[in-house]
Amino acid sequence: MPDWEKRFRAPRVGLPQWALDAPDRSLFVSNATGTFELYTWDRASGEQRQATDRPNGTVAGTLSPDGAWVWWFADTDGDEFGVWRRQPFGGGPDEPAVPGLGPSFPAGLAQGRDGTVVVGRMTEEDGSTIHVARPGAEPVEIYRHRQSAGVGDLSHDGTLLAVEHTEHGDAMHSAVRVVRLDGSTVAELDDTEGGTKELGLSVLGFAPVDGDTRLLIGHQRRGRWEPMIWDPVTGEQSEPDLDLPGDVHAEWYPDASGLLIEHSHQARSELWRYDLAGGTSARVETPPGTISGATARPDGSAEYLWSSAAEPPQIRSSTGIVVLEPPGMRAPSSVPVTDAWVDGPGGRVHALVQTPPDGSGPFPTVFEIHGGPTAHDTDAFAAGPAAWLDHGFAVVRVNYRGSTGYGRDWTDALKHRIGLIELEDIAAVREWAVSSGLADPDRLVLTGGSWGGYLTLLGLGVQPESWAVGVAAVPVADYVAAYEDEMEALKAMDRTLLGGTPQEVPERWSASSPITYVDRVRAPVYISAGVNDPRCPIRQIENYVDRLAARDAPHEVYRYDAGHGSLVVEERIKQVAQEIRFARRHLKPLP
Repeated sequence: MPDWEKRFRAPRVGLPQWALDAPDRSLFVSNATGTFELYTWDRASGEQRQATDRPNGTVAGTLSPDGAWVWWFADTDGDEFGVWRRQPFGGGPDEPAVPGLGPSFPAGLAQGRDGTVVVGRMTEEDGSTIHVARPGAEPVEIYRHRQSAGVGDLSHDGTLLAVEHTEHGDAMHSAVRVVRLDGSTVAELDDTEGGTKELGLSVLGFAPVDGDTRLLIGHQRRGRWEPMIWDPVTGEQSEPDLDLPGDVHAEWYPDASGLLIEHSHQARSELWRYDLAGGTSARVETPPGTISGATARPDGSAEYLWSSAAEPPQIRSSTGIVVLEPPGMRAPSSVPVTDAWVDGPGGRVHALVQTPPDGSGPFPTVFEIHGGPTAHDTDAFAAGPAAWLDHGFAVVRVNYRGSTGYGRDWTDALKHRIGLIELEDIAAVREWAVSSGLADPDRLVLTGGSWGGYLTLLGLGVQPESWAVGVAAVPVADYVAAYEDEMEALKAMDRTLLGGTPQEVPERWSASSPITYVDRVRAPVYISAGVNDPRCPIRQIENYVDRLAARDAPHEVYRYDAGHGSLVVEERIKQVAQEIRFARRHLKPLP
């Protein structure tokens, strides 16, 4: 078995979440069976149990506060439209978790210690709704709005609910409202000032102790994500004194004495503990690389999921131990990343670069473009780029304007010219890669999934002379048709990004849609698509493919029975093998 396949097949485990009132009971995601599913773990006995088993996998789940129940979201073959179900922690039959609520797209979930549950839902018919289900009673709707909204968190005593909403119409920048469980408002925090300012808020959680009404909030008031503490009852606000560049996120320690700080800067991350009483901070020792999730434990330790581009992920503890080892073989290591900073039209663009361990440039080079767009590539382990490296390609990943991690202005810069702005940054990095001798200009592959797939198809049409091959996974291909068919939350986001609906600003939608430029595409195109995808629906992809076929443009399409990507390891390996085979077939032969 080649190393690139081993990296996909090697069992992995996600960061365990633990029941708030039963910290020895945990839930985690693993691909140990070849499909990503939910597993329970009793830390006291060491027993682990596979809790879900579905053909297309399950990753959305949580534990009840007392650890008695495993909740999981049941959609249909990856379409993300479904209902919450639950089963006993120790095993047993599944049952509807909230009888009386029909299928929807999920919009948050919060559980109280008395058995009360708050469920966020989104449907095309109703928009965003929030329901409260008390033990033995029918669910009661306490919130409804056409714009995007969702459940943030429930206070420790179950009396206050934090709701993130975009009633002001800007789906990129949420406001926060705290309500009682009858829906009446306690307080509102809206940094957008009614949608007039591009400043977002996010709910990070209520203080985890009874009688404490403080709410941890993320804000962007100084141009980046930072934490603050807001008491919606008294109105008091306070901020940790942190002198850290980059984005800063936080969560409470279980006794509310401090905050576990996750600091992200220039594609790497680290952890800190901030003591609220003394106002002091101390670094939590972690290896160089990326923290892809962290949680504070009742004993004061921190557990975190760590990896680097070279080394596969591990669940580690600040005590120095490895918390949870996956069974079976360990994934082979890969190649470290180096950093490139390239002057672009909107500022310096950060790119992560990997080169094959053997040989020297110029290399055939893959520009692997991340999705989101509100995400960014990091110095973290990824089996996909490693597969290209093993086949002799250099890999360049670009944190274009629109990416997170480089400040609010960088993230928000793409509005109204979406796609085109990102391509300007990718073009600047492409020019650097070629002029530096890294990349062979005649053997450049543009690839990505989701928003990265969208940018791939757009780039092949807008920059037809720049790319030799395009490989797009679950892309937006015909933007107007995608808008008509996609899930409601994404419709709201697209209206924000483009400044209106396709009817209101048709010129913007046309300028940013790959199908507008499809007849200019010269590179062979490979497209993979999930037939149940609610984010990049299949009809709009078929529209684009039909246009390629009408002029006999070289292309290949692979359709599979899943949603926005597959949770089945063998399926993912099949797709990567096909992508690499397609690229090599249409490029000049490797030396």
